[in-house]
Amino acid sequence: MIILPSLFFLTAILYSSVGFGGGSTYLALLLIWDIPYQIFPVIALCCNIIVVSGNCFNYIKAGNINYKLLTPYLVSSVPLSFIGGTLSINKSFFEILLFVVLICAGFLLFFNFKSFDDTKIIKKKIPAAISILIGGSIGFISGVVGIGGGIFLSPILLLIKADKAKHIATAASLFILINSIAGIFGQFTKHSVFYEIENYWLLFLAVLIGGQFGNFLNLKIFPARVLVLVTSALVIFISIRMGLKLLV
Repeated sequence: MIILPSLFFLTAILYSSVGFGGGSTYLALLLIWDIPYQIFPVIALCCNIIVVSGNCFNYIKAGNINYKLLTPYLVSSVPLSFIGGTLSINKSFFEILLFVVLICAGFLLFFNFKSFDDTKIIKKKIPAAISILIGGSIGFISGVVGIGGGIFLSPILLLIKADKAKHIATAASLFILINSIAGIFGQFTKHSVFYEIENYWLLFLAVLIGGQFGNFLNLKIFPARVLVLVTSALVIFISIRMGLKLLV
């Protein structure tokens, strides 16, 4: 079980470098490796929490938090993420839903990668009702699948010019962290195989180390747009790989 932790490590590096947790790609990798289906969301959400905790600490320390931006999205996303986490869906539907989530997220990132380095953005005031609707929709889908949702929130906020890129990255990291926690609580209401979590400690260690390295890349070396472009390529590749598996 060396290849899978290595891929988790790479995923954590790329995703954390742009403020994400990597939940969607962890799920796809687990599916490709035929890990027991019931434990998918728990592993992915735990990895999310491990990775974005470092992101949140670094972004908040740098003074990039904007609570006014984040709050309306969390108000609706947290309860709906919990509700989504309580729902049981069959594996076939889960695979199709995850494929759609991945392919949409990949192209959202790809078409918005330049915006992640945009420092001259003119902010637009987004109505609270719109923010709540966006947050709730992402939260529910995230809860059902087992991701944090930041991979959708960030490019959407950049697209509608809700704030500066650094504030959006911070908001996305906190969004992922809080929604992942809510999603795990939702998962606890189901008869999932939580006792098997300890068997995947190597995956958690891999994302812990990879997440720290990704933060370093973001803060010290590469422009965010380059990292987002690479991340989008990874997401699209994984989604195509997964789509081919579904067709076989």
